[in-house]
Amino acid sequence: MRVVSVHPDVLVATSAVWQTTCTVLRGGEEAFVVDSPILPDELDALGAVLEQARFPFSGLLATHGDWDHLLGRSAFPDASLGVAETTAARLAGELGAAQRELRAFDERWYVRGRRPLALGQLQTLPVPGRLELGGGELELHPADGHTPDGMAIWDPAARVLVCGDYLSPVEIPMIGEEGSRDAYVATLERLAPLVERAVIVVPGHGEPAEGARAAALLREDLAYLRALPDAELPPARRSAPQRAIHADNLARL
Repeated sequence: MRVVSVHPDVLVATSAVWQTTCTVLRGGEEAFVVDSPILPDELDALGAVLEQARFPFSGLLATHGDWDHLLGRSAFPDASLGVAETTAARLAGELGAAQRELRAFDERWYVRGRRPLALGQLQTLPVPGRLELGGGELELHPADGHTPDGMAIWDPAARVLVCGDYLSPVEIPMIGEEGSRDAYVATLERLAPLVERAVIVVPGHGEPAEGARAAALLREDLAYLRALPDAELPPARRSAPQRAIHADNLARL
């Protein structure tokens, strides 16, 4: 796991698997952990990372309900987990799905030492909306399309956008089984003004991007989605796994 400071009050940890990101946002004497790394040793290290950086842990947030973003409670088992209303509804309708998918991942990759995932009581957050952090507020914006649920988190004090599984430098837009191209396009259009203001954009997968780079990714992703089914893959994202995602996207149109 690689941990970088992108702002005095923002840490980003990137998992060794899928480059899944975990972002820590601090305000005053509070700090929220957004999403999660994947491997057990990475999760075990999170508490020490926050302590060494003097980020006082206050709670967990998840941008959406995919299992690889829900593992924060493995690191902080007594913490509340805040999610959008759409994510709470999704998880309620898919009881046990995240745990099954996590077990399947661990079996496939021979991962050992994992504590059972218990999501516990969810704190449902209205989106769009605001969430207090220290003496300031975070803005919560709807972010569906990749999945039928989700939220992006804008920290206006740091000018950092945590956008979930959008604007990835390593992954083309992925339309999940219950996702929607039209909703995905609408989310990108909704995020565009925030990207223009952002100093740093943290995607769900891949290294944080400076605002100009994120804006270029947004243009590429919109062009790709609007051109489906005849779209070409963005130049820097044409690997075999991305071609497989593209094939899945075509099948779901």
